[in-house]
This record gives sequence, structure tokens and C-alpha cells, in this order.
Amino acid sequence: MARPDMRASIFVKIFLGFWLVSVAILGSWLLTTRYIESLPPGEQQHRPPHGPPERFVLGLIYGLQNAPSDQLPHIIQEARQKHDIKLWLLDRRGNDLTGQAVLPAARDLASELSGRKRRVFSRNPDGPMLAHKVFLQDSGPARMVILFPKPRHKLLSAIVANHWLRLLIAVLVSGLICYALSRLVTNRLRELRLASHQFAQGDLNTRIAVRESGGDETDELARDFNTMAEELQTRMQAQQRLLSDVSHELRSPLARMRVALALAEDAPGKRQDCLDRMEQETVRLEALIQQLLSTEDGTLKFDKHVDLVSLLQQLCNDANFEGETNNKSVAYRSDLPEAVVASSGDLLHKSFENIIRNALQHTAENTTVVVSISLNDQDFIVSVEDCGPGVSETELERIFDEFYRVDSARSRKDGGFGLGLAIARRAISKHGGELRATNSDRGLVVQARLPINRSDG
Repeated sequence: MARPDMRASIFVKIFLGFWLVSVAILGSWLLTTRYIESLPPGEQQHRPPHGPPERFVLGLIYGLQNAPSDQLPHIIQEARQKHDIKLWLLDRRGNDLTGQAVLPAARDLASELSGRKRRVFSRNPDGPMLAHKVFLQDSGPARMVILFPKPRHKLLSAIVANHWLRLLIAVLVSGLICYALSRLVTNRLRELRLASHQFAQGDLNTRIAVRESGGDETDELARDFNTMAEELQTRMQAQQRLLSDVSHELRSPLARMRVALALAEDAPGKRQDCLDRMEQETVRLEALIQQLLSTEDGTLKFDKHVDLVSLLQQLCNDANFEGETNNKSVAYRSDLPEAVVASSGDLLHKSFENIIRNALQHTAENTTVVVSISLNDQDFIVSVEDCGPGVSETELERIFDEFYRVDSARSRKDGGFGLGLAIARRAISKHGGELRATNSDRGLVVQARLPINRSDG
């Protein structure tokens, strides 16, 4: 129950934050408007709503004050037609100088002009009305009254006239906008929460839609979630194949133990040699299991030196012992007398055993796996080449990933690479080297590079 409360709290905080800012802006605008409208007429920049702009009013006053009396009707008529207004020029008694009938409201508003009050504005049922003092060229002092067009919409007029109603409507509209914005933000968070819940329930295919263009931080979060989900799905699916992959790694010592057992039964005179071989493979099997189950990736201690030449020759002999039953062989080819490198435990032994076993496993019957070692300026180069189907170029790098299976004839026939090459790459990398794979005319070539000198770490 705590999660829904927290989710609601986030939405409420975002919504109230947006809304309070909007209300503050609207309140400031209202107070400023009311302050301006409360100023004396001489201090206001007064513009009646729904009427011509202030520039027109001033221009009209200037034209009337500077025109001869015979031009006044023409000016008044032009203003009426152009701006849809009614215009009167009143004398002190309230009569129109051009002989027009005068509305009582216009005469009453003109009567309010006295002393220093040069301008009066009012709202009445007929429409907004403005009275202004003028000084005519021929007639002297007069009062101009303008009746502006009545607002077409009464509701709009009421809204404009009532400050508090304007504020209320503005607050409600801003609230709706803020609600929509808040929901827009929290919806993405809600999608992420639901996706996380579905993923936690076991739906590993759960993903969140990501906008390719016009996205925001929530899309970055969704993209990170999808990446995490993809990685976790890969890992979890890989772990489900753990048993079969481990069996791949255990197959080598077990196979040699079966061969030794068969030889002991068929040749009693070689029983002791076979028992020694079985004991040796048992020790290797135990060490391999410990390595597979270990999760420690700490710093290695390089406490021994290994001659790669002797190591590869031994591994080739072991592989030939295993490959006899399938008419497969392993040939060691090198002119180097020795190749000594610093090592940690038997990691290099397990690494090259996995590489050679992988090649022996996937090479065709009646073919030979070629193992060689060479020397360049700074590194020893160990190459293992089989006569198998090879690997597609797009998968050459991925075959070193943990639990990865190649979707090819190699995988379908023999069960894939499993952990062997992944363990080998990790071990060689810890020794300062590099492991990579390429295709050749014969098959797959796995090449390991190890530095000549490796300081203890």
C-alpha cells in the first residue's frame, strides 16, 4: 500500500507546484491591473475595451480641435463609419453641435467633466462610453462623447468587467493545464513502475516504448530500463542453460576417464597406468568444478612460471588420447625451444585446454587440429586451428561471451561453446594477454597473445 501513496504524492507535488506558480503569476497580474486601473485618469494609459485604440482617440481629438466648424460633420461621419461608433460634440447645455439626437447616458457622462477632470469612462447597457474635453477652433470649449460598440458576447463582457471572475476562470484553466502536464510526467513514471513490476513477476519481454524524437528525461530513463531488462534477460536465460554448459566443460576429463576405464577392462596389464590417468583426471575435474563455481574476480598473484611449449605439448598429448575414439588428432608445430611466462596457478593450463578441446570437438572426423606457438617482439602467439565449419563473422566476438551459443552447425552438432572460451578469454586477459578468433580456409582459428614479461600483481 505504500507504493500507491508514494505515487500519488509525487503526482500531487508536481501538480500543486505547477498550479501554485500559475496562481502566483495570475495573482500578480490581477493586482497590477487593479492598481493601474485605480490610478487617476491623468496617470492611466486608458483604453476602453472593445473599442478603437488610444491612438485613434487622440487623433480624433486633434482633428476636431484643429478643423473648421464646417468640417466637423465630415470628421464625425468618417469616424462613425470607420470604427462603428457613435460620436457627439456637446456644448455646455448638453446639445449636440451638429444637431444629432443625444442619448441621455451620453449627456449624463459629459456632465461629469468638470474642473480638472478631462476624461471620464463608463460602462452602460448600450456599450462602453468615453467623455473627453475638447477645445474647438471656432466654437471654443466642448465635450466629446464616444459610444463604442457593445460587446457581442455578454459572458465575455462580464468576464472582462469582473476582476474576480477573470481570476477564477484563469485559476481553473491553469489548474486543468497543470493537471495535464503533471499527468503527462507521472504517466511515464507509472509506465516504468508497471514495467518493473511485470519484469519482477517474470515477464522478461517487458519493455517501455521510447520516443525517437521529441523525447525527454523520461525517455532516457525508459531507454536505460530497456537496456537493463535486455541485459538481465540475457543473463537469466543464460543461467537457465548453466547445467548444459557446465557439462560441456566437464566432458573432457570425464571422457578421458571413460577411455581409461575401458582400457583397464580390455587390457589388465595397463590397469595401473589407467588408474593413474583416472586419478589425474579426477584432480583436474575437481579443480575445474571449483573454477566454474567461483565468483571471485580479485587480483591474481602470479606465483609461478609456465613454459608454454611444454604445456601445449602436454595438452596436445591429452587431446590425442581423447580424440582417438573419433579418428581425430592434434598436431603441435613450433620451433621455439621454450616460452616461459608468469602465471597464476593453473589458469593458463585450463585456458589452453578449453581452446584445444573446443577445436578438437568441432573439427571434422579424420582431420587434425594444428597447435602452434610463435614469438614476436613483445608477445608469444599461440594459434589453434581446426577443420570445422567455422563461425559467422557476426558471431566471432560473441563466442567469448559467457553461456553464448552459436546458431550454426557447430552449435547444433556439439552443443555450442558454453563456458570454455569465456573462461579462457578471462584468464588470458588477467595475464595481460588477448584472445580472438578468425575464420580460415580450413576452419576456425583461435589465437592467444601473451606478453613475454609479466610482473607480479
